[in-house]
Amino acid sequence: MSTTRTGGQVLVDQLIAHGTDCVYGVPGESYLPILDGLYARRERLRFVACRQEGGAAMMAEADGKLTQRPGVCLVTRGPGATNASLGVHIAKQDSTPMILLIGQVSRAMLGREAFQEIDFSSMFAPVAKWAAQIEDAAQIPRIVARAYAVATSERPGPVVLSLPEDMLADEVDVADSSPYQANRDEPDADVLQVLGQLLGSAERPLMIVGGGGWDAETVENVRAFAERFGFPVAASFRRQDYFDNTHPLYAGDLGLGMNPKLARRVRDADLLLVLGGRLGEVPTAGYTLLDIPRPTQKLIHVHADPAELGRVYEAELAINADPRSMAAALARLPRIDASRWSEWARAANEDYLAQSEPTVTPGELQVGEVMRYLRETLPSDAIVTNGAGNYTVWIHRFYHYRRFGTQLAPTAGSMGYGVPAAVSAKLRYPERMVVAFAGDGCFLMNGQEFATAVQHEANIVCIVVNNGMFGTIRMHQERHFPGRVLGTDLVNPDFAAYARAFGGHGQVVTRTEEFAGAFERACDSAKPAIIELRVDPQALTPGQSLSAIRDNALARVSRRDSA
Repeated sequence: MSTTRTGGQVLVDQLIAHGTDCVYGVPGESYLPILDGLYARRERLRFVACRQEGGAAMMAEADGKLTQRPGVCLVTRGPGATNASLGVHIAKQDSTPMILLIGQVSRAMLGREAFQEIDFSSMFAPVAKWAAQIEDAAQIPRIVARAYAVATSERPGPVVLSLPEDMLADEVDVADSSPYQANRDEPDADVLQVLGQLLGSAERPLMIVGGGGWDAETVENVRAFAERFGFPVAASFRRQDYFDNTHPLYAGDLGLGMNPKLARRVRDADLLLVLGGRLGEVPTAGYTLLDIPRPTQKLIHVHADPAELGRVYEAELAINADPRSMAAALARLPRIDASRWSEWARAANEDYLAQSEPTVTPGELQVGEVMRYLRETLPSDAIVTNGAGNYTVWIHRFYHYRRFGTQLAPTAGSMGYGVPAAVSAKLRYPERMVVAFAGDGCFLMNGQEFATAVQHEANIVCIVVNNGMFGTIRMHQERHFPGRVLGTDLVNPDFAAYARAFGGHGQVVTRTEEFAGAFERACDSAKPAIIELRVDPQALTPGQSLSAIRDNALARVSRRDSA
């Protein structure tokens, strides 16, 4: 069907045609025709106005993670787009389908460095799968359809479209596009036969799951494969919800603060089946767990992007396939005798369980025990979000993710992600419990989106771990330049009062035994809530205090100087 509409109305109708039901953004004068189009379609397409474009882009990225459909963000030119680049970078490194729409100066102004003008195609080219500008309103259906297909095909990722404001005001008579279709590669029979032969010759196999493009069915197929073959499974960095952490075949996660026994197990494995992950810096412990270019382990590397295969590691078998198709194929493989590695798999799980027991750290508030309470209390479909910082090590090490779509955490390592991701998750699944974690430094990078939670009645529970510092950087300072501290001390607000100022629920916890009651009251408040955990600054990591890190570094310097 075609009818005369403005470019802004055409664009909104394309979003609806491709299944989008929610758009995040900060209103801007450069895309007023889109806002008007959204008003006309407000019963079918919700616009969530956020407080800063970085938070809006993170909400869209989180929505893309949860739904595996492109999360959509709308921002204005100049500072709006540069703020939103944070979310685009996360979508790139996390392999998340996302579309960023940017209002642009009028076409007649282009190339003059007009007010807030940036060449967005050039700016976003290194971090987007595709960045383009729509010059003709009649081309909106075609280009938007391509944007959805590109964002979801092969390795998912972000697409950026620049929209000149006068183009959005043009009236055109153009038909809507058909719903997009993602292109997916499936493994062929010959490859699966070779894979089966490699599995049959293994003695110490390990599967590593990661990357983007997963869904609940993929997770179920991987579980079925692991159980039929007795295969131990490790999760890549911040992909812990790809395999039930309470399953006896779970071996732990290859993230920050990695279990040394799991790292050794990766080195000692004779076969690694890597499904979906890139084998980047974090899950390989700085590219040290596998030899480059040819690992000593037989490497079966499955990835949706052919350019990723062989980029760092030469695989024994490289398979260009998306994780959904490959997981389904794995679940159908003929069964083999896996008894020879049953003890290997059992030991891997025992190492994980031992590592996930909370440690004792300095102070009266034990974050490890907070995590034990949450893993025993939260329902299996609860969504846990976080940004970046040392506080995240407690979450990843001591919490147990049991279902797909319950972990929202940036593999890009961006601070400020937890709160906006939680808002997005709660708006997507209002019936589910959503808990956001943030450090005191992390929270204030996008803490203003707590106002968005209040405005839209997204009743999240934010747990702010307050130790008065940028903890990760302090840790690195003390390890490399002991005692020479600069820029990492923080002076913080009363975070509980901050929550109440916005109309939410807030409270402070200073002792471990206070947390359970505080969490129950936060849940019962029927408001967005902040629980501030005031943690001893000495409790810098689950395994080492701040003083111990400094003393070890000073001793190392002393030995070096005396040599």
